[in-house]
Amino acid sequence: MGRLLHKMGLSGLERLTRRQAVLLCCGLAGLIYFLQPHLFQRSAREPPTVSYTPDSGERGPGPVLNLTTWGAPVVWGGSLESQRRRREFETQAVRTGLVVFVVGKYSHYLQRFVTSAERYFLEGHVVTYYILTDNLRGVTPLSLRAGRELKAFYIAERPDWVHLSKTRMSLLGSAIKELIRHDVDYVFCADVDQEFINPVGAEILGDLVATFHPQYYNRPLYTFPYEKREDSKAFVDDSEGDYYYTSEFFGGLRAEVYQLALVCSRFILQDMEKSFHAFQFEESYLNRYLINSRPTRVLSPEYSWWDAPGTPDIPVKRILSLQRGCLRGPESRESYC
Repeated sequence: MGRLLHKMGLSGLERLTRRQAVLLCCGLAGLIYFLQPHLFQRSAREPPTVSYTPDSGERGPGPVLNLTTWGAPVVWGGSLESQRRRREFETQAVRTGLVVFVVGKYSHYLQRFVTSAERYFLEGHVVTYYILTDNLRGVTPLSLRAGRELKAFYIAERPDWVHLSKTRMSLLGSAIKELIRHDVDYVFCADVDQEFINPVGAEILGDLVATFHPQYYNRPLYTFPYEKREDSKAFVDDSEGDYYYTSEFFGGLRAEVYQLALVCSRFILQDMEKSFHAFQFEESYLNRYLINSRPTRVLSPEYSWWDAPGTPDIPVKRILSLQRGCLRGPESRESYC
């Protein structure tokens, strides 16, 4: 009898333990099922981040964007990914064209732009500067390093920034097709009123390269100055958009940049036929294009920076916008204004 009671006690204990185990498993399964959509939504809202350590050894701005939501690298010059990228191109004989428009009063920025590019832009690589200007006599000879060349071409443009913003994409497309042709592998377009102040190397090279607008980096989507008038070809619906890009510096493979310029110039022309132009001029059309054709590399605000409300506090600036800094007001202007 003692042995029988002992066996019955063990059996009851076993049954109780199994029942508890089943209930526990069911509870855990229900909890996982409930939390799964919330975890997924959180990951969709929050892009991957990584702690960034700049070249100078200074402390970085904490966790920063490292990948776009579609997996394209976000380029910080001091990151391990950028270091690997530069090593990849050390033995490749790539040729890069840097296109700048120099019209009207912007001619006085040219020497500063080229001199700084000679010091910091794609050091050790073949670079051709394509200067599109309304005044060839204003393009003075400059001392260039080996493997560097400057070519100036006349464009019949009014010395007017607003007018140039309507024609720049068309002129860029024509320059690639008729002047640059197959002379280079990569093409970058830059505003001339900028200065290279730290190394900009082969980490920027990619199929289609855009640059974060510094004032909208890490800002909510609803703050972006997308074109919201539905009549415009640059229109961006509230359900669209990822990031906001500056038109001051963009590029990529020659064929990719040509396609970008072709589509944007077509959009601008279609709007001009209706006597209409987008809110942010060619930058609006650029952002519309990059929503449809997402860039394969995105440059961080290191590659387009100016001191203004909303710009991130980053320890390393590589390309500085001069004119935008001058627009802040006489009390805060720098010596270059």
